[in-house]
Amino acid sequence: MQRYFIYLAYDGTNYHGWQIQPNGISVQECMMKALSTFLRRDIEVIGAGRTDAGVHASLMVAHFDYDDLLDPNSVTEKLNRLLPPDISVYKICQVKPDAHARFDATARTYKYFVTTAKYPFNRQYRCRVYNSLDYECMNQAARLLFQYSDFTSFSKLHTDVKTNICHITYAEWTQEEDGSWVFTIRADRFLRNMVRAIVGTLIEVGRGKLSLEGFRQVIEQKDRCQAGTSAPGHALFLVNVEYPEDIFLFTNS
Repeated sequence: MQRYFIYLAYDGTNYHGWQIQPNGISVQECMMKALSTFLRRDIEVIGAGRTDAGVHASLMVAHFDYDDLLDPNSVTEKLNRLLPPDISVYKICQVKPDAHARFDATARTYKYFVTTAKYPFNRQYRCRVYNSLDYECMNQAARLLFQYSDFTSFSKLHTDVKTNICHITYAEWTQEEDGSWVFTIRADRFLRNMVRAIVGTLIEVGRGKLSLEGFRQVIEQKDRCQAGTSAPGHALFLVNVEYPEDIFLFTNS
């Protein structure tokens, strides 16, 4: 049995997230249907993680198994013909049989975009805020994240994970050329709803409604009810998933 990684992107606007849902279409379902149609057998696709409804990915990774060698370029081309316009495959590469898109990922990076401008073409990809925010103070709060590893306060309640421990290695707000701001955050793993909850709480800091000490207390209380409202999903992008090079059978380029 051969295992393959799929590198793909999607606009999450029309989907109920990555994972198959009983009451709505998902990106995972579309990928499985396209692969199963092309390979003429039922194919299971496992993603590097979940993205919530409406969340986008400029780079997601998933894996599937097939009992024969495939031409990655040919499969990529055929899948892009079968998939809807808002999902595209960058490449497919062969990996070791026990490589896992979720469990072997060493880091994931998300970006969240906010803007004060009313711009029709960005409304699906930017969260509009109606007052200027103190991004310097928000960055001071973001740096506090490095001092902690238990992020229960930013996790969706009643999830099935065994631990709320995550190691954040990057978290910063930067200004884009179009005047919008982007929050980039990188960690070994993320909890359900974690990035949106962190962003929503940082926005409270930027509005002057939550002090730096208050932000620290939110983390330390390990209580989701103490954190801010989750920021809307439509401005969140998964932008990178990292793996050790030794799981790839050929150069990952």
